Amino acid sequence: MARHCKDHYRALRPHGKTHKCPEIAKAIIRAGAVGACTAKLSEAEVFARDGVTGILITTAVIGRHKIERAVRLAAAHSDTIFCVDDAQNVRDLNDAAAAARIHLNLAIDLFVGTRTGIEPGDPAVALAQLIDSLPSVKFAGIQAYAGQASHTSGFAERRRHSREAMAPAVETRCALEGKGIACPLLTGASTGTYNIDCEIDGVSELQPGSFIFMDVDYNRIGGQDGPVYRDFRNALTVLTTVVSKPTKSGAVVDGGFKAFATDRPFMPEVKSISGIVYNWGGDEHGILNLAQASAAVNLGDRLEFIVPHCDPSVNLYDRMYCLRGDNVEAVWQIAARGMGQ
Repeated sequence: MARHCKDHYRALRPHGKTHKCPEIAKAIIRAGAVGACTAKLSEAEVFARDGVTGILITTAVIGRHKIERAVRLAAAHSDTIFCVDDAQNVRDLNDAAAAARIHLNLAIDLFVGTRTGIEPGDPAVALAQLIDSLPSVKFAGIQAYAGQASHTSGFAERRRHSREAMAPAVETRCALEGKGIACPLLTGASTGTYNIDCEIDGVSELQPGSFIFMDVDYNRIGGQDGPVYRDFRNALTVLTTVVSKPTKSGAVVDGGFKAFATDRPFMPEVKSISGIVYNWGGDEHGILNLAQASAAVNLGDRLEFIVPHCDPSVNLYDRMYCLRGDNVEAVWQIAARGMGQ
């Protein structure tokens, strides 16, 4: 991903909500990223405390207590960028920054079809003009995340969807510059659209996240060469043990709903053995149908499962084990686990 962004003259600020691990964020920065995105202020606090720089918080910081925390974060890490989509929030951030005698970098979050943001065009231009007029905040640019495009199946359809979603963002950037407001940043894109959005003139930065791990859900969206998305390999697995084998064609592992996030179709896939069908076995267990398994599965075997959805699955654990072949090279704390505020 870092090489792709460099080759296409785009900055890379990958999203830390996927891994919640400062060690990974720092590793990607060493590979060429300009920083890291976090979904929430609490994640940013953890990342910054562990030495991650260039943080962009992609959700608006709302309310007095969070704004106080944001000011403390920015006082220690002046390159932090905060997303905004509301005029009163901008004024509140400006007042808090003025009281602390610092400046806050603000990026306007545009609504391009997913969740948060202000409407592109005139509403966004007016908000940028407000930021530009206030003494203690600085306009840093635009965030436009078209998450609805990221999992669109089929490359051609995904490309059409993403280009359509991002067009108003590019137009808004042009409108701002036409008003004399410099807009150095237009950040967005996802693992599913990184190789689409980098071709859009005006997009200056990519913020994908899942590429670092991948999951079953992303594998299914299709790539340029066929129905399976192969741009990035699956690196994240949940390790389970076969704890029971009640029948010749059935086994039970010690990984159930508590082991995998269940916001996607609940079908984790076994790494290295095809044909195994996973079925729900309660909070603690998974029931395996081995009738079509490509290899024998015995009591005590360790099975690695590729997760349905990486982001919330990571959030279930305290640490991850980093393997090269069969050797554990490091154990990294998922330090921002549970930081959802």
